Amino acid sequence: MKNRAIRYHQFGRPEEVLRLEEVDFPRPGEGEVLIRMLASAVHPSDFGLIQGSYGLLRELPATGGREGVGKVVEAGRGVDTKIEGKLVAMPEASGTWREFALSSAEELLLLPSLVPADQLAVAVLNPLTAWRLLHDFEYLREGDCIIQNAGNSAVGQSVVQFCKRLGIRCVSLVRSKDTLQRLKQWGAEEVWLDDEEVVERARDFTEGKNFAMALNSVGGRSALRLAKTLRSSGVHLTFGAMDGAQIRFPTRELIFDDLRFVGFWLDRWKRRQSPAGLRNAVEQVLQPLALKEVRHSIDRVFSMEDFAEAISRNRESRMGKVLLSPDPDGIGPS
Repeated sequence: MKNRAIRYHQFGRPEEVLRLEEVDFPRPGEGEVLIRMLASAVHPSDFGLIQGSYGLLRELPATGGREGVGKVVEAGRGVDTKIEGKLVAMPEASGTWREFALSSAEELLLLPSLVPADQLAVAVLNPLTAWRLLHDFEYLREGDCIIQNAGNSAVGQSVVQFCKRLGIRCVSLVRSKDTLQRLKQWGAEEVWLDDEEVVERARDFTEGKNFAMALNSVGGRSALRLAKTLRSSGVHLTFGAMDGAQIRFPTRELIFDDLRFVGFWLDRWKRRQSPAGLRNAVEQVLQPLALKEVRHSIDRVFSMEDFAEAISRNRESRMGKVLLSPDPDGIGPS
């Protein structure tokens, strides 16, 4: 059988260094299982890995992709064969843009079987990031208000949905009127343009109390505006930098309002968890998905052969995730 993978042999622009290659077909050894990939997500962090700018890089040559869903097709020696046919998260370390991968049976993350594969392909990384942002840095109470930029991003959409479940009011900032309308139609209740009126609008919206937390994944002037919307001792939490510009510290607010500027990197958080602790954390974001209390927006599913088109589409303005699949016709958006 063939085993194709989208790989890179040097760091650089994805359009220039990625290749669809045939690699060795893996056979599960003792304690291992063989997984066939059903669908895999295209994330901004995938490009950081490929370009060599991410916080922790893979040894070259490497396979792209950090997240996906697969089906166990073969159990190795010492593994209960009942695991065959189960849906699981693709192992991240070896890259998920591949048709077949091996995993230790003990490290498998089981996924709910009745959830569509396109939803499961994006069910962990972004939702888990959103969940940790809302739970690890501030004690948010029902009725508290938070604000975030890039509200149309996958993390942003998860934040909106989790806030609804927690009784937290969330304001999402976006960069265009078209995106604003799309996000409102999707279900976000409070969406504003990310412009110079945000600070005054925040005071009016919160009746002068301002926000308990600001979630920043853009940087630059947007990050500065978020800081100016925070209440005394509020938390400014950065987990991305789409803008690339340096963040200016608002000296007045920092001194007189005692703001806290902190950062979050999911990879670092995951390395600090035990296998059991990580499974429990993932279960917290999988349960509402299985209960249909949350949903993840999917834009398009591309075949592995069309990975260049998938990358191009991923750079365009959209509301949902781009996926790769060996069989896109069998995955279509749910």
